[in-house]
Amino acid sequence: MKKKIAILFLFSFVCIMAQQTETISQVWVADNGDGTYKNPILYSDYSDSDVVRVGDDYYMTASSFNAAPGLPILHSKDMVNWKLINHALQIQIPDETFKVPQHGNGVWAPSIRYHNDEIYIYWGDPDFGIYMVKTKDPYGKWEDPILVMEGKGLIDPSPLWDDNGEVYLVHAYAGSRAGVKSLLTVNKMNPEGTKVIDKGIHVFDGHDNHDTVEGAKFYKRNGYYYIFAPAGGVATGWQLILRSKNIYGPYEEKVVLEQGSTNINGPHQGAWVDTPSGESWFYHFQDVEAYGRIVHLQPVVWEKDWPVMGQDFDGNGIGEPVMSYKKPNVGKIYPIETPVETDNFDNFNIGLQWQWNANPNVLWHAKLPGNDFLRLFSIKSVEDSENLWMVPNLLLQKFPAPNFTASTKISLYPEEAISGKTAGLIIMGMDYATLSISHDENGYFIKQTEAIGAIKGVEEKIISEKRLKSNSAYFRVEVTAPDAMCQFSYSEDGNKFNKIGKPFKAQPGKWIGAKVGIFNVSTQEAKRGGYADVDYFKITK
Repeated sequence: MKKKIAILFLFSFVCIMAQQTETISQVWVADNGDGTYKNPILYSDYSDSDVVRVGDDYYMTASSFNAAPGLPILHSKDMVNWKLINHALQIQIPDETFKVPQHGNGVWAPSIRYHNDEIYIYWGDPDFGIYMVKTKDPYGKWEDPILVMEGKGLIDPSPLWDDNGEVYLVHAYAGSRAGVKSLLTVNKMNPEGTKVIDKGIHVFDGHDNHDTVEGAKFYKRNGYYYIFAPAGGVATGWQLILRSKNIYGPYEEKVVLEQGSTNINGPHQGAWVDTPSGESWFYHFQDVEAYGRIVHLQPVVWEKDWPVMGQDFDGNGIGEPVMSYKKPNVGKIYPIETPVETDNFDNFNIGLQWQWNANPNVLWHAKLPGNDFLRLFSIKSVEDSENLWMVPNLLLQKFPAPNFTASTKISLYPEEAISGKTAGLIIMGMDYATLSISHDENGYFIKQTEAIGAIKGVEEKIISEKRLKSNSAYFRVEVTAPDAMCQFSYSEDGNKFNKIGKPFKAQPGKWIGAKVGIFNVSTQEAKRGGYADVDYFKITK
């Protein structure tokens, strides 16, 4: 009996280890396994990320723009290894507006804070105003969003609960809506942090030396009020620190992080976080075009109540990003974790890595208990559209690394339609490319297409077509650095793959990186009905 128990335990352990191995990325791991880490800690488009510590736990959120669900929630125990655990915003609001793709709109630059046993997230929607959601359980349901401050062009909010009980909010402006940018304003809020109660006071004007100052984060330390604010533009800027003994200023200023001699362009906008042992760290992003705004972690020391980020390699008093460093001292060593990428569609729900191109409709897909595949229904495409740019039912996820391969198996069931149903694999951005399976009166075929200038409404063009023997095909796309070049290939048996079409250079979306995913659409002329079954979606080397 003991031998049987030992064998059973060993089998269970092997199964658990195999499951854990499947969840660790094959294409990007920041933990070097020797007490150090490499940057970026997340080679994915977690744009404008912000982080808060709650005891020994760390929680991150990021901009999600038009994608739904929005406001991703990631968790870490050691600040380097992160796991995607939830989304704070299941649909974008107002719902009716975001049922249609709103590329570049929606959730901009959130801040995440912990107060009174609750986690708060504030974000700006440039068309509607500043919203807030909160929860006592970041793994569970978040409360419905509250409009804290209505107005056009209000972005990048960050709250501060002061020692005297007063509550403040700093924010910036989107010039495209407000007509002015490079200003930071402080408003008072009610004690609950649910409503702005005054007109606000401008505390900093960046027009002279710090154009496009935005992304403000509010902190208090050693009697100083701090505003951490990026300036100089997304891809070319620097990290500015403002400080004052008075919340309304005047604020002293100091640049504390710049590209300098490194190849890390625009290092700015993120989160100052401390550990229980008293260490300080700073998360920031780097814009790498098709790969999006990837997340770096920099050590911080304080000198004369100014933060010094990274390392001052050239001796000019301004820090520069490090590419590798010892991990934060959190008192323990934790297992390697990475955000999930592969989905075998074994669970009742699709994985947390997936986001739709707009607020989802329950009729777009089905994931039934016991079915080890995802069923995508053939939804009619947008009328008068020449491409997929404004199609809402694209199921997408972020690029996970500079080099990776995405593969899937798709079976098309058009039902009674003679033609008009298409399902496949897509690389999505302002230009996009697909490899898909379709059908006509002669049977099934695959096609590789591209839409160069999709954002401008250009027509999707067929690059190559091949006939199939059945209604199923295996699709693959290999993405390679440094230019995010994508090569599609296909197979009818899952073993021998053949290249198809021509290499495609991935392009970013509107304020986001390129995405990879799956879709199933129908022409307007085709009869209703039809679906595609997706066996798996794998991210590998």
